[in-house]
Amino acid sequence: MNVVIFGATGMIGHGVLLEALDDEGIASVLTVGRRTLDLEHPKLEQLVHDDFSDFSSIEGRFAGLDACFWCLGVSSSGMKEDVYRRITVDFTMAGAAAISRQSPSMTFCFISGAGTDRESRTMWSRVKAEAEDRLDEFNFGAVYRFRPAMIQPMRGVRSTIGSYNAVYAVMKPFYPLLKKLPKYVTSTVEVGRAMIRVSREGAESTTLENAEICALAAA
Repeated sequence: MNVVIFGATGMIGHGVLLEALDDEGIASVLTVGRRTLDLEHPKLEQLVHDDFSDFSSIEGRFAGLDACFWCLGVSSSGMKEDVYRRITVDFTMAGAAAISRQSPSMTFCFISGAGTDRESRTMWSRVKAEAEDRLDEFNFGAVYRFRPAMIQPMRGVRSTIGSYNAVYAVMKPFYPLLKKLPKYVTSTVEVGRAMIRVSREGAESTTLENAEICALAAA
């Protein structure tokens, strides 16, 4: 299986990348981002690209892919809706359009979030729902929306937001207890493994809530 990961420098994307590199069934991993990770691996290629509204200059690199793990995203805290929509919706649509033209039969996995709702009064929730819905515009083999709740960073993965890392450090002793609540807590490892599994085998639902992510990862 050949996969591409967007957002691999972020916490979730980095975690997904590590699982993909360890998976023997994945032959190659292409990452697309504005910067590279300090990481080398025989099956990893890191592609630097600055304009996420236009992938025409690198579109040919998306041929022959079996899965896309779209982990690109930002916190909506303090952000105006138009800016958040540009990153969450416009960038995703531009990437999906380019990928679908080159690998139309692939599986597209999109990181959304618990509480995503098109009728919500919360800005990020509505915008995420818009991105989820618009992915149906593309002729992919399958599209899965992942809605994780609280995510435990594992394997040395860290958030790009310093304050989040402080929270994760405080919460770390409580994770064994919290993991007994699969409706509310997952991990970067579980998200990665669940994405890989649905890319191979599919899933009953195309919208995967936190508990379903945990179950897919464990099976």
